Amino acid sequence: MSMVQESIEVGVPLSTAYNQWTQFEDFPRFMEGVEQVTQLDERRNHWRTKVAGVTREFDTEIVDQLPDHKIAWRTVGGDVQQMGLVTFEPLDERRTQVRLAIDFEPDGLAEKAADAMGIVDRRVKGDLERFKAFIEERGVEEGGWRGRITPGG
Repeated sequence: MSMVQESIEVGVPLSTAYNQWTQFEDFPRFMEGVEQVTQLDERRNHWRTKVAGVTREFDTEIVDQLPDHKIAWRTVGGDVQQMGLVTFEPLDERRTQVRLAIDFEPDGLAEKAADAMGIVDRRVKGDLERFKAFIEERGVEEGGWRGRITPGG
């Protein structure tokens, strides 16, 4: 497994950043290579990505979600192996630190080479920068889900 860790400060309150992040179907608007995310239920999302001309579809399951604090997920089934955690920390009333950590298993020569060259790290950093621009431009979230999901629950 390879790990990517990136963080960014966004100029919106904690609840605004967190609420927007729970709008998974908006991810294609700021995540490079993500073509579509369909929320299947409170825990599961179906993803379609296209990276370097390769389209993949897979499902993720939220395994731990604590409003205004964290969302942890993992892939289920399929050939994509990934798990991740995004956390939210208030810096003050108007600024939030967003930290993203992803463990993934590169599949095939192209993905292994991209990982070795730091391309995955740069993509995640770019995704966070686009999230920052996305939420700061609006100033308010487009929705939010405040439910609690507990591990094994």
